[in-house]
Amino acid sequence: MDDSARRAIVEAALAKLDLDTKCGLLAGETMWKLPACAAIGLAPIVMSDGPIGVRGVRWSADDPSVALPSPTALGATWDPALAERAGALLAQEARRKGVHVLLAPTVNLHRSPLGGRHFESYSEDPFLTAELGTGYVRGVQSGGVATTVKHFVANDAETERFTVDNLVGPRALRELYLAPFEAIVKNAGAWGVMSAYNRVNGTSMTEHHQLQNEILRGEWGFDGFVVSDWTGARSTVGAITGGTDVAMPGPGTVYGPALAAAVRAGEVEERVVDDAVRRVLLLASRVGALAGAEPTEPPAGIDGDALAREVAQRSFVLVRNENQALPLTGVRSVAVLGAAARDARVLGGGSAEVFPDHVVSPLDGLTAALPEGTVRYAVGADPSGELASAGAGFQLEAVCRGEDDQVLGGTPLPNGSVLWMGADSMPRDVDYDELHAVEITGTFVPRESGEHAFGTRGLGAHRLVVGSEVLFDGVHELPEGADFMEAIFGAPVQRGSVNLEAGKAIQVSLTYVVPKYDGPIKVVAFALAHSGPQRTSDELIAEAVEVARAADAAIVVVATTERVESEGFDRTSLALPGTQDELVRAVAAVNPRTVVVVNAGAPVELPWRDSVAAVLLTWFPGQEGGAALADVLLGSAEPGGRLPTTWPAVLADAPVTQVTPRNGQLAYDEGVFIGYRAWERAGRTPAYPFGHGLGYTDWEYEAILVSPTVARVRIRNLGSRPGREVVQVYVAPVDDSAERPARWLAGFASVEVDPSESAEVEVALPERAFQIWDEQFASWRLVPGAYEVQAGRSIADCRLTAPLQIG
Repeated sequence: MDDSARRAIVEAALAKLDLDTKCGLLAGETMWKLPACAAIGLAPIVMSDGPIGVRGVRWSADDPSVALPSPTALGATWDPALAERAGALLAQEARRKGVHVLLAPTVNLHRSPLGGRHFESYSEDPFLTAELGTGYVRGVQSGGVATTVKHFVANDAETERFTVDNLVGPRALRELYLAPFEAIVKNAGAWGVMSAYNRVNGTSMTEHHQLQNEILRGEWGFDGFVVSDWTGARSTVGAITGGTDVAMPGPGTVYGPALAAAVRAGEVEERVVDDAVRRVLLLASRVGALAGAEPTEPPAGIDGDALAREVAQRSFVLVRNENQALPLTGVRSVAVLGAAARDARVLGGGSAEVFPDHVVSPLDGLTAALPEGTVRYAVGADPSGELASAGAGFQLEAVCRGEDDQVLGGTPLPNGSVLWMGADSMPRDVDYDELHAVEITGTFVPRESGEHAFGTRGLGAHRLVVGSEVLFDGVHELPEGADFMEAIFGAPVQRGSVNLEAGKAIQVSLTYVVPKYDGPIKVVAFALAHSGPQRTSDELIAEAVEVARAADAAIVVVATTERVESEGFDRTSLALPGTQDELVRAVAAVNPRTVVVVNAGAPVELPWRDSVAAVLLTWFPGQEGGAALADVLLGSAEPGGRLPTTWPAVLADAPVTQVTPRNGQLAYDEGVFIGYRAWERAGRTPAYPFGHGLGYTDWEYEAILVSPTVARVRIRNLGSRPGREVVQVYVAPVDDSAERPARWLAGFASVEVDPSESAEVEVALPERAFQIWDEQFASWRLVPGAYEVQAGRSIADCRLTAPLQIG
């Protein structure tokens, strides 16, 4: 069905609605749904968080989802076609879960390496971000599921994110931060955009008439709907006149009855409401929620496990490989070391979290891929230094009770975390208003004998019992000034310890009295936390060293934690937590074939990087990360990734680091110079440059031919095995009077080439690559003159150049 037919259906439906109904359709009915309207055949429109999976309305591990690798991992693939396939899988997942709108992708930029939520964004570069986001949106919407490109705009850090006023100059705003949104709207036809919490240049984004109405809708021709970030719409008149169509979540929003009253009081014209309702009904027609308008059917039968594994393989970035340490060949024994090797962190924390039905850890993947007895494991170092939600060895359920202790319902818990946000996310048949308490109850079978610590996470009254011992019976309150999401996902509090015997089951119970919040979101959020017997750092490292000493190769997995990378706070350091650096140094001292696997969603400092044989960056690799890791380490797959963001050696080297507002404002004083643009301007050398990534073969760049619209590059595979290369094309002005970066990414293409064979790739050079935003005339301006077109393997490894005259 074409859009003209959909619009006719929309107009007919709109004509049947009165003011109160129209205003109600713009307000969330629940946490995740917009209301139905039987009179026009409108079903509830269901939204769900992403971007690595589709959680659905229930934020619970008993409703599993495919978990793809993190957006930084997808960014590292440099492959818009793969992003499109990932999007198609998520459309399939959404339709399976009854979801119409996926709250993704995130296309904010890596302005500072301290951004706590960078794992949820693709890159520091606007062009790379735009290309990947375009592919992702096309894939999701090809299955009749809407996307909401977010967070519009300049939501590039978490500190004071609800109130911060980001001061961004017009040129930086256009050339960097708006650019991915513009490209995705124009090239993928996004059906939705989510407005950010923050202000931009003094105005809240939910009320930003210039950015949402004049630019997004006016200049770019966006015909989709704009939804507030959850609780982001704070003014009825300001939001509706500023271009926000839908205020989420419900039932308490600034729209609905409040909006109808504003229209009747003459504060808002009814035509403004009509325009917003048109956009919501058009959305409904596109996703199959409006009678007479059928959605596109998603492709059936996409194998989520296989695609998750492929994306992970293609995302891993090999940044060091001395003396062909990888792939591992001729090894009869392998030491696998690190807590994250056994208990993998496959995704980032916060609203991006989903619950896969299984996770393949690095230890699982290597053990399965190698002959029995090849792998020996030791913890070596635990990066968290704190309790984690109850996991391995626990068999748990959540039991819901009313005031009279009557059981209202319940649900299995594959881990010790309960996070129900909104009445529609409660267990089936459980009414939030009747809910008094939730008990996490079940058994725990320890893997190790000794002192096991137990604790709680969440706000309110808890009673924790292990065996016959009451470890805690009290109230935990929100720390002053804490972000609500940080309170939910923050550090657990240890409440006591119990001496347990390995293999012997014990009963555990955590009862939580549900506080009734006054806010718009009905939340039940708490967790049973646990950690096993603790040994000293010296003991753990000594054990790992002995295991490594006896092995042909040592694989050390280092990682960040939820306290380092998550929604709600920014990082204060790039150092790996705990004693992981000490572990790597100690292992490398006894095993020359030490391979370090870095399990982090964004850059971390690697002070030992030049003293180990190989370093492989795996981001947050999704549910199949361990299987993909075994594929890459053993050589059945090539590490296909290239860095989507510059990797500093130390935080102090990074040219742009500021994420903390001053007096409520965060000035983007660096202008257009972020990422590699800023590194080159400052004359600094990072640990690993933008675009860097090694494979298992060598390449020769043989020739380049350019025109104003395209660069043709011929390359040859010099190695003995097939390989995939990402040809990157940069543009550099020869004599520049426009205060531009030294060079910038203009295009890229990937190609697979057999041994000794050559291939030619064609890389389009968009007109925008030679334009700047002219602040004087408030328009795009072509900058004529001499340019150099450079082709190569990274920003620091350009192997071919050609002159180009523009204008």
